[in-house]
Amino acid sequence: MDLRIFTEPQQGATYDTLLTVAKATEDLGFDAFFRSDHYLRMGAVDGLPGPTDAWITLAGLARETSRIRLGTLMTAGTFRLPGVLAIQVAQVDQMSGGRVELGLGAGWFEDEHKAYGIPFPKEKFGRLEEQLAIITGLWATETGKTFDFHGTHYELTESPALPKPAQDRVPVLIGGHGATRTPRLAARYADEFNIPFASLEDTERQFGRVRAAAQEAGRPADDLTYSNALIVCVGKDDAEVARRAAVIGREVDELKANGLAGSPAEVVDKIGRYAAVGSQRIYLQVLDLHDLDHLELISSQVQSQLS
Repeated sequence: MDLRIFTEPQQGATYDTLLTVAKATEDLGFDAFFRSDHYLRMGAVDGLPGPTDAWITLAGLARETSRIRLGTLMTAGTFRLPGVLAIQVAQVDQMSGGRVELGLGAGWFEDEHKAYGIPFPKEKFGRLEEQLAIITGLWATETGKTFDFHGTHYELTESPALPKPAQDRVPVLIGGHGATRTPRLAARYADEFNIPFASLEDTERQFGRVRAAAQEAGRPADDLTYSNALIVCVGKDDAEVARRAAVIGREVDELKANGLAGSPAEVVDKIGRYAAVGSQRIYLQVLDLHDLDHLELISSQVQSQLS
């Protein structure tokens, strides 16, 4: 079971804070540092000092880390044109020496689009499908040849399809709870399927849909990696769990029901239950980015029992 650190910087974080967390992620032996791609805070926080851009952040971290994978859960398809995003991701992959992964979703948070003047089209899923076709098509085009695409939403003519990523194939993550279109897209384009903040029952059901869609598409179901994203709140004892829950404004019982919370033993047990329904990787949503002792505890007493 791979454990990855997943952050939500729109809730309030500077680049320096993210760099500190990313370096701790690397030093403590976690597999990857991922971040959300949002421009507006959510819930009862001030969000200060304001949002940071996901791919600018990852470009900086690409030069200041050496081992961990770097990526997004999920880049909003509404934020960037697909050709531009293909260039950005390829460049950051080169800057990192081939450690980048692209999580791409349709975009859903209308308020952040209104706040920053970003168009929020009604038909987002069709755009996402074309974006995936364009981005993967650009990267797969042989150097010296050109790429063309004529879709409902995007037109590319004689693109040189450059630059290329450092990796032969940048892993693409697709995720969500959709019952039909999401599994179909994952079966066609994804290297990894991620389900965010889901129960064991919903996880098993959705993984089954994706596996079935892959087989229908003529692809081995085990060709994909299956993962969860879950909030994490671990403590050496009940008092420490309660203190960490209070800092992020959550109740312990709710965290235990909907995430990975409690003692290291409790969290290891629940991770085991996710593994039993097919999860191979978990993105640990860390909301208090100043509590590096939390990461150290997870590394020494949770991750150490999973290898």
